[in-house]
Amino acid sequence: MPPLSVTAEIRSQTGKNAARRLRAAGKIPSILYGHQEDSVALSVNPKELSAILHSGTGHNTIFSLEIQGRRTTRVMIKDWQFDPIKENLLHADLIRIAMDKTLQVKVPITTVGEATGVKVQGGIFEFVLREVEVECLPSDIPEHITIDISNLEIGANFRVSDLPVDPKIKILSEADLVVAHVIAPKEEKAPEPVVEAVVAEPEVIKKGKVAEEGEEEEAKPEEKKEKKPEEKKEKK
Repeated sequence: MPPLSVTAEIRSQTGKNAARRLRAAGKIPSILYGHQEDSVALSVNPKELSAILHSGTGHNTIFSLEIQGRRTTRVMIKDWQFDPIKENLLHADLIRIAMDKTLQVKVPITTVGEATGVKVQGGIFEFVLREVEVECLPSDIPEHITIDISNLEIGANFRVSDLPVDPKIKILSEADLVVAHVIAPKEEKAPEPVVEAVVAEPEVIKKGKVAEEGEEEEAKPEEKKEKKPEEKKEKK
């Protein structure tokens, strides 16, 4: 279970270098804002916030923030940043929460059962929308919204309008958005027979032959010329 209370200290220094030194000391930078109050730069324990983010209620968890020298405030984690390689929490934004005022949050959707369209009909189940945006009082935020997909057949779907929610919760996401459905498996097309195209051989113009024939034709008139008979020498 995540801690219901997190301690924090006010930061006097900001910037990349200050944040680097803070992380080296085992803390991370954080910002507290909301409810028309001034923003406050804080340093917090990353392990405490990571435990909240990895809990069942995740970033929708409401907890107490104890700041030295100030009153305890009810807050939620609004935004955060993890190191993509080491997966350490690097930064977190906290927002003040008024328990008597509604707020907008995203709630995860979970499924139970095995779809008939998959189990009996051999279809493929697709989970399209995994969270939905809602508006409600902080105390009414559900941990998740569960849908039973047991009767889902091929071609059928669950839409946002079909989600079972408490009347105290107003769904803000579009009602027609598909949450989950079962589709027919794609038929594998038989490979088409390969038809070898008969390519006619191009007519080759034998230039050399033509040239030779041309030369022969030019030579023929000369050959046709009658040679002058040699004059007979008179015998003396």
